[in-house]
Amino acid sequence: MALEMQDGEADAIELAGVRLKLDPAGGLHWPAERVLVVADLHLEKGSSFAARGVPLPPYDSRATLTLLAGIVARTRPRVVVALGDSFHDRRGAERLGAAERALLADIATGRDMVWIAGNHDPEPMPGLGGEHLPELRLGRLTLRHEPARDLPSAELPAGGARGEIAGHFHPVARLVVRGRGLRRRCFATDGARLVMPALGAYAGGLNIRDAALAGLFPGAYAAHLIGGARTYRIAHHACLPDR
Repeated sequence: MALEMQDGEADAIELAGVRLKLDPAGGLHWPAERVLVVADLHLEKGSSFAARGVPLPPYDSRATLTLLAGIVARTRPRVVVALGDSFHDRRGAERLGAAERALLADIATGRDMVWIAGNHDPEPMPGLGGEHLPELRLGRLTLRHEPARDLPSAELPAGGARGEIAGHFHPVARLVVRGRGLRRRCFATDGARLVMPALGAYAGGLNIRDAALAGLFPGAYAAHLIGGARTYRIAHHACLPDR
């Protein structure tokens, strides 16, 4: 199958009646409110693994923050919301290098930073600045790390899932394009709730056809694949499960 390139407005979606834009690097932009949402940076994952005897190149945090800086430069938000698991473990901020701290300071200059608690980083990280919250409600939207109660959109209580933006699952889509296998990070949404792709350079991914992700959506949903200059919308049933 061929990837279906979206039209001129294809990087725009509606979630619970709110118009949002998908950045092809993995950020979610609310232009009307100048809010940028990113998820699962997993900063200092490399150093976390190295401390356990698994050597990884120690450049993941710099790569991830450079990617985030590019999204911020394109969208010019007044608020950046990180949806949890911003660090790979509870001591991650202490290991962040001087160059990476300078990158993060540049990203935060002139805007508000909101750090949502994740399962990897449930407590506020020292020295980061900004606001640390368990979740955040902005108008019709609710921003949290894990999807509420892991219930399908149609079964969530009032205000629970409609307009929910979450991370945690690191969705990826698997396709065959011109005879070649392709596995790419993606947004997953049914128009009521949305699960964000992981931004972290070393973050893995869960297939959107996996029961843990598919079970969040009661009917049809879509993957919006990231990469390059565009996003690409693929119906969930056109994506391949992992073998």
